[in-house]
Amino acid sequence: MAQHSNKMAQVQAVTANRLIDGVVVYLTAKGAWSEKLADAAIAEGKEAAEALLAKANPALEQQEIVEPYLFEIAEEDGTLVPASVRERIRMAGPTVRLDLGKQAEGKTA
Repeated sequence: MAQHSNKMAQVQAVTANRLIDGVVVYLTAKGAWSEKLADAAIAEGKEAAEALLAKANPALEQQEIVEPYLFEIAEEDGTLVPASVRERIRMAGPTVRLDLGKQAEGKTA
């Protein structure tokens, strides 16, 4: 599994790409995958983050998702947001044309 997270990050979530269409998804507390970061399960601390990442294994083995990994999240104005620019771009969609992807549909959160 890819590791894009800061090893010192305290609050993390798991993301991947859905294999059937490549859409960015987030692991929920129930072990499902959601296109919305607001639905993501949150892990605080290294052990909890590693346990959360391990919950992605069944979907990976069943080829529902590819490249699951942990990423750091933050809270801004009561909303969960990715801490890194990379993850904000993945969440929003393509940066070359704002008429495509989630930003065109108004689904960036």
